[in-house]
Amino acid sequence: MTIGEKIQTDIVVAMKAKDEHKLTTLRMVKSALRNKEIDKREKLTDAEESQILTTLIKQRRESVESFTKGGRPELAEKEQTEIGMIEGYLPQAAGEDVIRGVVLGAIDSLTVDGKRPGPKDMGPLMRVVQQRILADGLRADGKLVSEMVKTELAK
Repeated sequence: MTIGEKIQTDIVVAMKAKDEHKLTTLRMVKSALRNKEIDKREKLTDAEESQILTTLIKQRRESVESFTKGGRPELAEKEQTEIGMIEGYLPQAAGEDVIRGVVLGAIDSLTVDGKRPGPKDMGPLMRVVQQRILADGLRADGKLVSEMVKTELAK
């Protein structure tokens, strides 16, 4: 069952349960998926659906930060709840140790003649790390991955 299909079935459940907040959140997610599908003019892949959900989560996190700075904790709490709902449809996020292993593996693969990549090689290394994370079916926060890559390259 794809992410879009799961969301559709959960919309029906939320309607029956009269859970307004969950219903509006799921409808917003379904709308974002549908809009991308219309733009693309074909069915979305699982990776594309996951990417859209990741973007929605990132938007919510920025909103939480803004609401917290603006002294609106009730709105920040609402956004935080939405983040939790949306994350339930994504694969489990990779832990720091798993990400570190992927980063170290990518560094080893880019090491040529014993010469380890340096900080100037961050771009190519990030591409390799992101590809490996996607290939393994994992999900990782880009900011966390970037920080780990910087740390490892600085050694």
